[in-house]
Amino acid sequence: MAEVSLLFKNKVYLLAQIFFIADNREELLLNAHKYDFDILFFHQMSDFVTAVSHAEDNALFLIDLDVLYNMQADMLQQKRQTMFLSDLLQRLPTGREYIYLQTNRQGERFALQQRLVDSQCLAYAEKPISNANLVEKLFNIFARQQTGSSNTILCLDDQPPLDHAMLAAQDIQLVQHTDAATFHLRVKALQPDIVLISEAKYQQTEAVARILKKNIEFDNGREIFLIQETSQPHIARRALDSGFDQILNRSEPDILSRQLIQRIQKIRTAKDLISRDRATGLLNKVGLQKRAQDWIQKAQQQGKPLAYGVIDIDKFKTINDTWGHYFGDIVIKRLSLVLSAYIGENDLLSRFGGEEFVMVFWDCDAQTGKQRMDMMREAFGRVVFQVTPEETRQFSFSGGLATFPECKSENELFLRADEQLYQAKQNGRNQICG
Repeated sequence: MAEVSLLFKNKVYLLAQIFFIADNREELLLNAHKYDFDILFFHQMSDFVTAVSHAEDNALFLIDLDVLYNMQADMLQQKRQTMFLSDLLQRLPTGREYIYLQTNRQGERFALQQRLVDSQCLAYAEKPISNANLVEKLFNIFARQQTGSSNTILCLDDQPPLDHAMLAAQDIQLVQHTDAATFHLRVKALQPDIVLISEAKYQQTEAVARILKKNIEFDNGREIFLIQETSQPHIARRALDSGFDQILNRSEPDILSRQLIQRIQKIRTAKDLISRDRATGLLNKVGLQKRAQDWIQKAQQQGKPLAYGVIDIDKFKTINDTWGHYFGDIVIKRLSLVLSAYIGENDLLSRFGGEEFVMVFWDCDAQTGKQRMDMMREAFGRVVFQVTPEETRQFSFSGGLATFPECKSENELFLRADEQLYQAKQNGRNQICG
């Protein structure tokens, strides 16, 4: 069994046959490390159960059902296969969900799938499945589990037929608006993930969806739903032709809320895949720029300062040229973990590209921002890297800082911080300027 690695952000615990581990270990690990998670391998049920019981909450637990045949050969050769599955399911720690790899040897696949999905099943995969495909699917599950920021549903209706408490429990904010003539302004201000419009409001102002979508600032990823009361086909046709994305029937508040929660979860997954760097799990350049613009707008409304930092690993090309790009990726991932430890709940952190990272500190002035970046720099300088079996090295980064409201836009903040980063490099590196 592999020891838990401190290098990678997430962990997968895999119970599989010895031959599966031997044949797939290196390729699985190579693919997993690209997505910033590690795989811990187990071939003994007792070791797996113990590890699962003490694992982190955000870990994934993967079981290759070929282990049932190990149990059959070693323990109970004369008993039916379903008894082995029952034994496995009973021994798994409760309070966890599991991902199952369904073996080719299983005969009645649908019956087995039904059994699995009713037994603490997070997901299942059918073999054969390539190592690369399996790892990508596991990464997608990690992405779904990331909490991220809260989501907003903006509803044009006098009495939204929704369960507020159910939505709030999923970090979804419901905002009500009643005036169709000013609705586009509210959409622009709140930037909601989903827009709901009741049939009554739609019939008062049938152009409302077209008005929203023709605005040059409208987010094409945002969805507009009609809540229909009468179920008249001609109204649904007109609404779809005028720009609505989907028709929802007005029903019990909890049912409608469940439909919207499922849609929000898909939106969260899509946003994470678009806006996050796969190697580190941090915001990428696109994700950071969008979120930073929102932070600037919120800071302006609340009269709060922002500190905007840009950092760059010193002599990173030399690191790659000397020890290889794979080692360079390890340095980047270790740096991302160091930086993350100093990021508050209301701060932003991004791998902006290559060895460059950007951070935004909420309600933070220049002096405090420089102090926080210096703490990060010193912490990273203490990290020891084993570059060869006999040799270790420590590395550094340089950084530049800019502040809002002195700089008014995200682009202006970046350009100013980047100038200060260049100054830090010119001054000898391993320092913060700003």
